[in-house]
Amino acid sequence: MKTPMSKLFTFILLFLAFSTTYAVETPAHGETPALSEQDQMKAEINEVIPHHLQDSHFYNVLTDKEHHTYIGFSLPVILIDNGLVVFCSSQFGHGEKVVEKNGNYYKLYHSKIYKTDAQGVINYDEKHNVTNEKPLDFSITKNVVNIIVTGLIMLLLFGGMAKRYKKSLVPSGLGRFLEPIILYVKDDIAIPNIGEKHYKRFMSFLLTIFFFIWILNILGISPLAANVTGNITVTAALAVITFIITNVSGRSTYWSHIFNPLGNSMPWYAKIPLYILLIPIEVLGVFIKPFSLMIRLFANITAGHIVMMSLVGMIFIFKSWLGGTLSFGLSFAIFLIEFFVALLQAYIFTMLAALYFGFAVEEHHHEGEEAH
Repeated sequence: MKTPMSKLFTFILLFLAFSTTYAVETPAHGETPALSEQDQMKAEINEVIPHHLQDSHFYNVLTDKEHHTYIGFSLPVILIDNGLVVFCSSQFGHGEKVVEKNGNYYKLYHSKIYKTDAQGVINYDEKHNVTNEKPLDFSITKNVVNIIVTGLIMLLLFGGMAKRYKKSLVPSGLGRFLEPIILYVKDDIAIPNIGEKHYKRFMSFLLTIFFFIWILNILGISPLAANVTGNITVTAALAVITFIITNVSGRSTYWSHIFNPLGNSMPWYAKIPLYILLIPIEVLGVFIKPFSLMIRLFANITAGHIVMMSLVGMIFIFKSWLGGTLSFGLSFAIFLIEFFVALLQAYIFTMLAALYFGFAVEEHHHEGEEAH
C-alpha cells in the first residue's frame, strides 16, 4: 500500500514525465515558426519515449536518425498474405523503404506492417486511423528475441542446477543464490496459498512465471533489451495462461461457490432474488482476476520506463550543471528503484496466481453442509 509521501513522490515524477510535451502558438498569418533548440529537444524526447516502449522489427542498440546511423541487427519478417512471405527487416530501411514481394508492397509504419502501393502511400479515415490492409504478422520482433533469450537463460540456469543435484544435494555456484529463492516461492507463496496437498501441481508454473517475469524485467532496464513486460500482449498472454490453469483445476467446490454461493443454508425459493445479483458478480470476478494481473504488470513496468526516460531526457533539456545534476540524480534513484520493482512485480504476479490456484482447489464446505 502506498503511503501519502510515496503518492506525492509518484505524482511529482509523473508530472515531470509528461511536462516534456510542448506547444507552439501559430502566428496570425498561418506560418509555422521555427522551433527553438529546446523545443526541438522536447519533440525528439517525446518521439523517443513511445518508440522505446513499442515493439520493433529491428534490434537497435544505438540510433542516430539525423545521420541515419543504426547500430544493431535486423530480424526476420514472417507474414501470411496469400501464402508465406519471408524477408529480412533490413529491406524496410528502418521504415524509409517499401518492400515488394510476390507482387505486393509492404511498408513499416509505426512498428506495424501495412500493404501499400509502390509509393508506400498510407491512407487514413476521418479519425486519422490507418485504413491500409494489414497482413498476418508472425515476425520475430525485438520482444520475441528477448523472450527467447530469457527462456535460454532459464534453461541454462535450472538445467545446470538439475544436473548438479543429481550428483550432490549441496548447491554450488549460482545454485547457492537460486535455491533460497526457490524455497521461498515454495514455502512462503505456494504452500500458504494453495495448501500442502495440492501445491506441488502448480510449482512448475509458479517458479517459471516468477523467474520469467523477473529476468525479463531486469533485461528491460538494461540498454540492450526491450520493454517486454510493458507490452500488454505479453502480460495478456501470461494472464490467459493463469486463467486457464485456474479454471481447469477448479474443483466442484470452486464452481459451487460461483454458481451456488449461499450453499444449502437457505431454501431455494429464498435464494433466487439474491442469486440474480450474486451469480453475475461471481462470474464477472472470474474474468476480472486475470484482467487485473494483466493491467497491474503492464501499467507498473510501463510507468517506470516512462518516468526514467523522461528524467534522462531532462538532462538534455536543461543543459545546465544544476538541472542536469538533479535530473541525473533522480534518474539514478529511479533506476535503482526499478531493480526492486522488477523483483516486486514478479513476486506479486506469482503470489496472486498462487492465490487464485488456492481458491480453485480449496476444499471447503458451505455452512449447513455435512463434511464427507
